[in-house]
Amino acid sequence: MPIEGMTFVITGGARGIGADTGRLAASRGARVVLSDVLVDEGEATAAEINDAGGDAIFVAADLTDDEAVVDLMRAAADHYGGFDMLHNNAGIHEAMITSDFAFEDMSVETFDRVLAINLRAPFVCAKAAVPYLKESTRSPSIITAGSTASLAGYPSGLAYGSSKGGVAQLSRNLAVALAPHGIRANCYCPAAVDTEMPRQVGVATTGGGDPSRAGTGSASTHLVGRVGEVRDISELVCYLASPEASFVNGVVWPIDGGSLAWRGTIDQLGMT
Repeated sequence: MPIEGMTFVITGGARGIGADTGRLAASRGARVVLSDVLVDEGEATAAEINDAGGDAIFVAADLTDDEAVVDLMRAAADHYGGFDMLHNNAGIHEAMITSDFAFEDMSVETFDRVLAINLRAPFVCAKAAVPYLKESTRSPSIITAGSTASLAGYPSGLAYGSSKGGVAQLSRNLAVALAPHGIRANCYCPAAVDTEMPRQVGVATTGGGDPSRAGTGSASTHLVGRVGEVRDISELVCYLASPEASFVNGVVWPIDGGSLAWRGTIDQLGMT
């Protein structure tokens, strides 16, 4: 396996894409450090990976606390003797923290909170991780979660979209800054994926409804005719982390079911 023996640090690793990336990486022989503020879920995910024969630990960290970020990277390096990849996966949408998420109603505090987690934290994590990544000989890289909102505007997502647009440009600039050290930096941009965030946002932005179906409305733009699954994304993350992707650097990679390839919805093609 190309990632066998590598060590991954994954923020937002308790559930969703972060947790599945940990599961997939561990199943392919990587060692995994999961971090999150969701302690019970994070510890349960690490235990699940270990019970399946993988090698994982959980380190609780609030990414808005700079010292906690430094401690996270130190704990990962101390436990495994270093690490090879930072997956900046943690993120939040304004509709998850307030009902006042329309532009004219949104507070500056809400906007700042979203950018603190989605944009500032990946920068701080990268700063704290680079001294360890410099020591890696296994195609070290930083992979950051963007969104189709990095590349297009959406209703009810001004703070989120602004933060994810920043993530795309942060990744490009990290690729330039870290190239002399042999560290790659890439960003992936999913459309609607079946995780807790779009379900919560969907309920908030539609005024209720079935939580199991909320957040999938934008899937009507997916040319593949389905919502994304977490495994779609974790497969890409594991590839980007691997030495097989050594020629992939500074990339903002849509993984969107064809969502950004056109300006229509699949019902126009008779697909619904």
